[in-house]
Amino acid sequence: MELLRQILFLPRGASSIALEIDLLHALVITITMIGSTGVFLAALWSMWRYHRSAGHLTTTPIHASFGFEAISIGGLFALFVLWWVIGYEQYQGMRAIPRDAVDVHVVAKQWMWQFSDESGRRSQSVIVVPRGQPIRLSMTSRDVIHSFFVPAFRVKQDVLPGIYTDLWFRADEAGTFDIFCTEYCGLSHSRMRGSVVVLEPWDYARYLDGAVVPSVIDAEGGAPPAAIDDLVAVGESVAARMGCLACHTVTGEPHIAPSWRGLYGSTVELEGGQRVRADEAYLTRSMMEPERQVVRGFPPIMPSYRGILDASQAAALVEYIRSVREPAREPPPVELPEVAPVESTP
Repeated sequence: MELLRQILFLPRGASSIALEIDLLHALVITITMIGSTGVFLAALWSMWRYHRSAGHLTTTPIHASFGFEAISIGGLFALFVLWWVIGYEQYQGMRAIPRDAVDVHVVAKQWMWQFSDESGRRSQSVIVVPRGQPIRLSMTSRDVIHSFFVPAFRVKQDVLPGIYTDLWFRADEAGTFDIFCTEYCGLSHSRMRGSVVVLEPWDYARYLDGAVVPSVIDAEGGAPPAAIDDLVAVGESVAARMGCLACHTVTGEPHIAPSWRGLYGSTVELEGGQRVRADEAYLTRSMMEPERQVVRGFPPIMPSYRGILDASQAAALVEYIRSVREPAREPPPVELPEVAPVESTP
């Protein structure tokens, strides 16, 4: 395994899924190389055994038995199915985001990565995460298509303009790991790099309190821990400033537009009968292309905010909508004790 990793110029795996992916690659590459070597040796033997000489102007015909052909074809098909099943199981695991994952918003633009977590802590080109904690990246681009790739974690995901894509990982080792863009995005594509700084849980807790600042953040110009804005508060401010709350309520009561209370993660019925899940991608698309998916029962009067909201503002709005999760509940009725009537005295 180590030899194969060095041949492929891969760093040592440092995430929960790295070993599974490396084992699948090792299995596929090893079987493929054995098969290719066997075909090459068979070709050499056939050239020697059946070559045409001066005394033999014709080659000897070769007839393969039905059993040999069946085993050869069936074996290759079985290998294909085996690799597909293993790969599909791995893909399902990579797409099933754990419920306890920490959310981090990622904005890509030429030629940098910008990160902001749930507390509003922001940094450029550097993301700080705790070891052993699932991290969910909600990513979008401000310009062209990029691709977020951390070789040590064996995770990669395209980042698209105007659309949110998800990626998650769990780092199992503390350290600093490289981030690359693997989609050609312009002149300085090769310089679009970043770092994932993985801290031990106790160091990460101190980092959140401002007591620990990883040296890589200072070296690469990331925002210091003191520069924190509550992302939910930023989203609420954007909603008020852009007039969103004139049509959307946060109390659960429908108004001109659907209420944001309990909207995130719910199933939304659209005009025409289609149903969609109100995730980051749907919410962002509703801001940029509101006429594309109109909620049933509401008029299509919302204007497009494409070019008005930047990616960070859209991310803050999504975070604010997600914070308004539970439906509003009416307070329980208060039972007052019965009071005996006061008799008036003459």
